[in-house]
Amino acid sequence: MPKLTKRFVDSLKPVTADTLYRDSDLKGFGLRAKPTGVLTWVVQYRNKAGRTRKLALGKVGVLTPEEARQQARNALAEASKGEDPSADRHAERADLTIAQLVERYLADGPADKPAKKASSWEIDASNLRRHVVPILGSKSLSSVTTADVQRFQRAVTDGKTKAEGKGARKRGRVRVRGGSGTAWRATVVLAGMLAWAVGRGMRADNPAKGVRLNKLTKRERFLSGEELARLGEAMATLERQGANRSSLAIVRLLILTGARRTEIASLRWDYVDFERGALRLPDSKTGAKIIPLGAPALDVLAKLPRSAASTWVFPASRGKGYHLGVTAIWRKLVKLAGLQGVRIHDLRHGFASFAVADGDSLYLVGKVLGHTQASTTQRYAHLQLDPVRAVADRTSRRLAGALAGGGDAENVVKLRGDRP
Repeated sequence: MPKLTKRFVDSLKPVTADTLYRDSDLKGFGLRAKPTGVLTWVVQYRNKAGRTRKLALGKVGVLTPEEARQQARNALAEASKGEDPSADRHAERADLTIAQLVERYLADGPADKPAKKASSWEIDASNLRRHVVPILGSKSLSSVTTADVQRFQRAVTDGKTKAEGKGARKRGRVRVRGGSGTAWRATVVLAGMLAWAVGRGMRADNPAKGVRLNKLTKRERFLSGEELARLGEAMATLERQGANRSSLAIVRLLILTGARRTEIASLRWDYVDFERGALRLPDSKTGAKIIPLGAPALDVLAKLPRSAASTWVFPASRGKGYHLGVTAIWRKLVKLAGLQGVRIHDLRHGFASFAVADGDSLYLVGKVLGHTQASTTQRYAHLQLDPVRAVADRTSRRLAGALAGGGDAENVVKLRGDRP
């Protein structure tokens, strides 16, 4: 019998039948291998009735050998006291509701997925608590079916979880919307949670597997020059009316940099490199990031007031955090400028569309926006046709003039073989 270590696991070859590898050091601890390639840590013991029981601890990849070994020790210790961990697990699994699973997942999941950002967990928590719990929360984990998950997606699509109320932050309000995109995201998060439950041995299968997800319609709204002019007029109007200057400055910087909203709203002064004209973010959606700044953006930052009491570029009017009121101002701007349906994130698309339409390469535009994959920037490829079309237009006009006997005839290059 080998000692069950990471090296042993890495050396395993595919099996043709269910195989149990027993650990040489800890009696009862084992590793079950299936022909499908699934590897599961298990522990075997005798209950007080003398019956042999086997408890699945979790899948390889979810639990390290050391973590699985410690769980096996705990289970064996419970069994030595007359308890039955396997029976307890089955009873708990039968009684565990989806609402309870949500809280357990949000509490224990981050330890299993250390690379996942805290901001992503916040989004998951919102989807689970605001969509999953209202519809599936009372159901037991063991009773959820694929049809239930499919119905869940349809219910969110139809707006069954739509609501409005107070947010977690003071003075904040939350608008929970339905729709196809919201349902798609919530179902993906639900599937991830159920996969985690399977990895923890709480359920044998994932009922979300095989669910047909909504088709996403990509929203890529590009503001035209005329629309930007209207937006500028709306900003000037609100500024004259005494609107919050931090909110307006954030919107202006979003237009001028193509950055994400949180990247600008949560700026600290030590992230701003005036000398090299850049924002140096230690962390973002895609990790550490440098955002190059044009002269107009630098000018906006240079004119902002600084407070010795705060490190934030846009400090909150109350408390120690950064300013969170830009969404409210954006709604006013959209209404005043007649841009209904335009999202604040569309300003990022606008920056990219202007750059590409002016002839800048997709590679360089992607670098400015901080895209880690070229495919993300590829969505703007069709806009490169504009400068190419301009060349075609100028050339065809000159050729048409030559054909008509116009003044450009002498500038038309004669090709070899052409008759004079």
